[in-house]
Amino acid sequence: LVYTDVNGDGVFDPAVDKREVLLTGFGGRQHDHSLHSVTAGPDGLWYWNQGNTGAEFTDNSGKKFYMGSPYQMTKVAGMKSDDGHVWIGGFAARMNPDGTNVSIIGHNFRNSYEQTVTSRGDVFQSDNDDPPACRVTAMMEGGNAGFASTDGKRSWAADRRPGQDVPTAEWRQEDPGTMPAGDVYGGGAPTGVAFVENGTIGDRWNGMLLACESGKNVIYGYFPKLDGADWKLERFDFMTSNKEREWTGSDFLSGQGPKAEVKHYFRPSDVCVGPDGAIYVADWFDSRVGGHGTNDADYTGAIYRIAPKGFKSVIPQFDLNTTAGQIAALKNPSPNVRFSGFTRLKAQGEKAVPEVAALLADANPYVAARAVWLLAQMGDAGVSKVRTLSQSKDEQTRLVAYRALRRAGQDVVALATQMTGDESAAVRREVALSLRDVPADKSVALLAKLFAKFDGKDRAYLEALGLGSDGKEAAVYDAVSKSFPKDPLAWNEAQAKLAWRLHPAAAVEALKTRALATTLPLSDRKLMLTALAFSPTKEASVAMVDAVAAKQSGLSDLALWWAMNRQGNDWSEYGLSTLLKERGLYDPANVKLTAVEMPAPIPNAPAMPSVAELTQLTGDVARGKSAVGVCYACHKIAGTGVEFGPELTEFGKQQPKEVLLEAIAYPSKTISHGFEGVEVKTKDGLTITGMPLANGDPVILKCMGGTVQTIPRAKVASMTKMTRSL
Repeated sequence: LVYTDVNGDGVFDPAVDKREVLLTGFGGRQHDHSLHSVTAGPDGLWYWNQGNTGAEFTDNSGKKFYMGSPYQMTKVAGMKSDDGHVWIGGFAARMNPDGTNVSIIGHNFRNSYEQTVTSRGDVFQSDNDDPPACRVTAMMEGGNAGFASTDGKRSWAADRRPGQDVPTAEWRQEDPGTMPAGDVYGGGAPTGVAFVENGTIGDRWNGMLLACESGKNVIYGYFPKLDGADWKLERFDFMTSNKEREWTGSDFLSGQGPKAEVKHYFRPSDVCVGPDGAIYVADWFDSRVGGHGTNDADYTGAIYRIAPKGFKSVIPQFDLNTTAGQIAALKNPSPNVRFSGFTRLKAQGEKAVPEVAALLADANPYVAARAVWLLAQMGDAGVSKVRTLSQSKDEQTRLVAYRALRRAGQDVVALATQMTGDESAAVRREVALSLRDVPADKSVALLAKLFAKFDGKDRAYLEALGLGSDGKEAAVYDAVSKSFPKDPLAWNEAQAKLAWRLHPAAAVEALKTRALATTLPLSDRKLMLTALAFSPTKEASVAMVDAVAAKQSGLSDLALWWAMNRQGNDWSEYGLSTLLKERGLYDPANVKLTAVEMPAPIPNAPAMPSVAELTQLTGDVARGKSAVGVCYACHKIAGTGVEFGPELTEFGKQQPKEVLLEAIAYPSKTISHGFEGVEVKTKDGLTITGMPLANGDPVILKCMGGTVQTIPRAKVASMTKMTRSL
């Protein structure tokens, strides 16, 4: 919705002011995973995002977009949008202010609350978890954040491989085609973000990323540093009410917890830099966050201002009808004020080029970067000045120049040809991303040159190469692999990882050879097995069956897991069950299952004391060390035990005594999300309880002790969700 305050009185009057529906078609009405933030970018575009409730919308250029999700809008999951790409889940986009030319700049989030766009064009966001794996991350243009499967039809839990920890599985960090996860900091409830470039709190804070974390009563700070093609994000507490880090009342803690102290009530929902240069924080004051609930019947909140002592807030006044006023607005610390200067200077065209070009010498590199974006859109005179910056000694300047020229509509192939040999991995990353929608006949040779600079280790650079090769993977692999050794076992790390990322049909035999070669490290062979699993070809499915048969490889069980996982989706047409049965590797009729039943409640058991009564008891460390042994059958504690239920080390450190006692005494009162159980009864009379890993054919359950059982759907008599904790 766009509201225009025609008479400038700050009050909406339908007789005078305007209310327009700019875009519509978004899922999740009245839902916290639906539409979120709109921010102004340094390129004159509007940036906005949505959580993973799905969408089917048409922009004002007439382009239709389908955003499928395993949670909602499943009917459009896997459908190609008019831009030629499949987008899923939560997403971020940019567009002209009139709603034309929408471009998806990232997708497959869970629920990012907001994005911040720096004056250099870098985009940062936070993203909510499923179980505890919240993160703050840089966005790679067009990148897949990894939450759901690539067709938008399966959650991460359905594809979690044996042995994967939650953050790795939830953000699919071992899958080709996903962005680096950034700083994964665990449980929480991330909200607004902002980036500080200039202002009143001092130059030492310029370049600081701020991320609100309402679940942990803190605003995190980062000073992002380029690390090859990626970003190094080192977290610190910028502002917190809870230095002790004793959190309560948040979803990731599995419930409300005890009555909170005041230190738990700080729930920062947003942070921004004001036009006066101060930092502003919006807070709602509540002991609880998450679950669409609140404990504060009065809906109390606060706005905090962070500024030097003695600060007097002065909103700068400038005449936006003058060039000097427009320049002053462009230099302002607040992105939306800068936007008002940008649009008016751009409208002046070449006439204002000298004044804007003068900003290139500004001591603040972010102010200088704002001028680069603007000059690229101010006619030939401005473009000429930006082209000279492509030869700058500073990699950030070259990066901004490339982005600005591209966004201004300059010839991408000509720009890329000039910059493929740049010494900066970050610049080359941007070149690779810009080639995604360039036809193969014009882009493959350039992508091959970019691959020649790959060091075999930079995950962000490799993912940019993969995104640039989207839809032409076979052609890129053909061009690049001509220089590979004929023997796949002689490939270097860079060659193996490119084959993993692109996984074309032509690489299947080489991938299988490396996967089954016991002379290679196990990690290298797992990489190749994963690449086979992501190749949607019959040849790859047969190669996976060969890997199941190769018992000496040490990967037979994992290969069988992949075969079972893929037979219901990417390889559903290739008759895997028949092939496995013919080769004596898996026959649904002969699967041996083991009964795993919940112990019956103890008859006539005495009533458990209340939590209040339990808190009066005195602990016994010696008995505890002995008694905890039974917990290891389901939980890991400090590295010891079985990965079945939640890992308890951090839970034990973070929870107050009342929460711990309640979890021990009343384990079924609150079951951690993702650890709910099911009871399967088979047609031959077995009862098997566990956590469902796959609900197709076969059903795959993770059972007590961490064992995994594969149950053919034909053997299932019933499957019931459990109300008791496993």
